[in-house]
Amino acid sequence: MSRYVESYKRSNLAGPGDSRPTAMQITEDENLINKLHDKTFLVTGISGGIGIETMRVLQATRVHICGTVRSLEKGKKVVDEILAKNPNGGKLDLIEMNLESFGSIQKGTEEFLNKSSGRLSVLINNAGIMAVPKGLTKDGFELHFGTSHLSHFLLFQLLRPALLSYATPEYPPRVVSVSSGLGHQDYEKWAAYDQSKTANIWLANTIERKYGNMNLHATVVHPGGIVTNFNKDVLVYFKSSNQGAATQIYAAVSEEWKRKSGKYLSDVWSNPRRWVCAMAYDEDSEERLWKESFEMVGLKQK
Repeated sequence: MSRYVESYKRSNLAGPGDSRPTAMQITEDENLINKLHDKTFLVTGISGGIGIETMRVLQATRVHICGTVRSLEKGKKVVDEILAKNPNGGKLDLIEMNLESFGSIQKGTEEFLNKSSGRLSVLINNAGIMAVPKGLTKDGFELHFGTSHLSHFLLFQLLRPALLSYATPEYPPRVVSVSSGLGHQDYEKWAAYDQSKTANIWLANTIERKYGNMNLHATVVHPGGIVTNFNKDVLVYFKSSNQGAATQIYAAVSEEWKRKSGKYLSDVWSNPRRWVCAMAYDEDSEERLWKESFEMVGLKQK
């Protein structure tokens, strides 16, 4: 069980900035500051929210980080701020990638493979959208499903050779899929969001089932409720952004989850009963989605 369980007990909650661990604390506790200089990570969606914190904290480990952004201008501001505070950390590269476009994902993947010399240690599928109005991606798919699931499915398939090429028992590569708590809501945009987040879980489950014995592991994380501009009246279970990034950092770099996977992590430990329902683990549906996703993104199944 995680060393951080005690800090998540209701009696210890006091809102953002309380005793719950931050992403930086995770890396410090794992003794990883300046230790991952020979690794390469790819993080989607680093120009806002917990993506910024994820990139900032990983940079302290000296890992080479490539972060995807829709706007290079916005992403450059994030990178400049991180480097100004820690100029001796890991190398930061920006990859222009619009997750609403398969063409953009393919182009961005090629750029990443060139920048990384075909190496990839950890893929963090952080980017996503939440309850936006009904719309379609540039390839004609519902926005939530296309952006949160199909984009990351295509990205994983394009990067799978890079992940497997350097897979070893000593340092198995990891895929971290950022999902959420799952409910059942009648409001259309929330229902679409729930379905896309279920697909995130199914993707990670399937990756683990198909490639776990090849030293490639996948885990799903729920960052929890996060606020950035909060006041004293906020509900106590909400977190700050650096606390919200803790669970995906834990999944990506902790020794405990180096070889364990195929689980749903929330609050920095495997805590599925609190957030997900039985539909999150349905192997038949997972296999059907895997097969149909190949067809939707225009790839042959492998």
